[in-house]
Amino acid sequence: MIEELAVANLGVIESARIEPGPGLVVITGETGTGKTLLAGAVGLLIGDPTRAGLIGPYSDEAKVEGRFLVGGEELVVSRRLIEGRSRAYTNGEMVPLKVLADQGTDLVEMVAQHDHLAIGKEASVLALVDRLLDATGAERLSQYQRAWQELVDVRSSALQGDIRSIERARDLAAYEAGEIEASGFRLGEDDELQKDLARRRNSVELTEYLSAAHRAFDRGAEEIATAVEALRRVGRLDDELSVVGDRTDGVAAEVADLILTIRQAMESVDHDPERLEAQEARMALLGDLRRKYGDSLDEILAYGVAAQARAADLTASLEAAASFVVDLERAASAAAAAAGALREARQAAARHLCDTAKAHLNELGFATPHLSVAFEPRALRTTGGSHLTLLFASDDRLTPGPVNKVASGGELSRLVLALRLAGGVGQAPVVVFDEIDAGVGGRTALALGRKLAGLAADRQVFVVTHLPQVAAFADTHYVVERTMERADVRLVEGDARIDEIARMLAGLDDSQQGRDHAAELVATARRR
Repeated sequence: MIEELAVANLGVIESARIEPGPGLVVITGETGTGKTLLAGAVGLLIGDPTRAGLIGPYSDEAKVEGRFLVGGEELVVSRRLIEGRSRAYTNGEMVPLKVLADQGTDLVEMVAQHDHLAIGKEASVLALVDRLLDATGAERLSQYQRAWQELVDVRSSALQGDIRSIERARDLAAYEAGEIEASGFRLGEDDELQKDLARRRNSVELTEYLSAAHRAFDRGAEEIATAVEALRRVGRLDDELSVVGDRTDGVAAEVADLILTIRQAMESVDHDPERLEAQEARMALLGDLRRKYGDSLDEILAYGVAAQARAADLTASLEAAASFVVDLERAASAAAAAAGALREARQAAARHLCDTAKAHLNELGFATPHLSVAFEPRALRTTGGSHLTLLFASDDRLTPGPVNKVASGGELSRLVLALRLAGGVGQAPVVVFDEIDAGVGGRTALALGRKLAGLAADRQVFVVTHLPQVAAFADTHYVVERTMERADVRLVEGDARIDEIARMLAGLDDSQQGRDHAAELVATARRR
């Protein structure tokens, strides 16, 4: 329970310190006095986010402190609000805000005005239902969460890409590798082909020039032979001139060898037009490959090797993708089965929730209310495979509808209380109700007060209320009063409390008749 709560510069409250005690703690005051700030202070101690306007005009920061008694040990929690940021402390040590939220889950349950709106949202209904899951249902919830995560993991696999795209990429790579391989080109062949093709393209001219040279050298050979013989004779006649004859021997041999070489060259020139056509086609093929795969034959062949490897990798990916499809089907099937089992467990918990809540509603003035949770199938998601809608009718003769569309303000107040009680709100040692009694009055308000007092029998319950019927049941009663821009919090007991309840009844705090009515109301509450 909260043994002590202190606030400083929180909105219009410059400074306040209360020691609420056990049981039902009621906070009242005129509209606009700032009484909800005390409930908000408790929320700040359990990690609620800050909002604009919480820092008052009396200093640059606001501060909230709470002393909790938990299992016989004291826990002191504080929160400093500075413009744009906040600081959290536990037992004097600075801690992350998340620590307050984590420990606050076990310490305090907040039921605020916005629950009227939230109760129509699926997330709120789901939270109430899941809170009532038994051990089997909780295990089914865990099983579904594991199955869903596995499905998410499979879906997020890199292999979940478009299999057709992978197939197209594989086929293209295989085609490219096959086209290059089918060409039969080898390293260096492009230079050889260029040279050979140049010779074949000029075969006619080559033959003509070689023939002319051969004829010329052939004619000159006889003259050279005559010259050689004459110079040999010169050498025999004059030893000093024999050197000239010796040199002519080399000339004659060279000319003879040259004539032989020219003849061989003439014979090597190929005049086959079909062969020329074939080589022209091969050169054209090389040009086509260059346009597609690289500027040189080396680059083309390297591209072919890479394309072949890429085709092999994509083939392996397709094989893995086939396995992925099987894994996806298996994971989806397992998740669907787990979702079905979870839906059954939730339906049982929802029936228990609604039956218990209807019992509370009976005590809050509804004779034959209808309350149920509709489960509509939908695609699997984090929360399961069903959409939950809370259906309500104030009388079972009426057609039930979504609660946020058919319930009035007063009905919503009682419905929120009934559902939160049915959903286990009383499990927390401290429960805070922040003005959930809108639209409630008369006999129903008295029933509401009695219900809250019953809840407070074994725990501490804070209630911010404008209903005198609720205030009459208080074990501890605080009033928030505002003078100009400043609000003060004071404990009211005895006659002062009777005066406050008289004011709440009809503004008759200075009327004996009003005070008598207030005293009667308090006496009625004490007989609870």
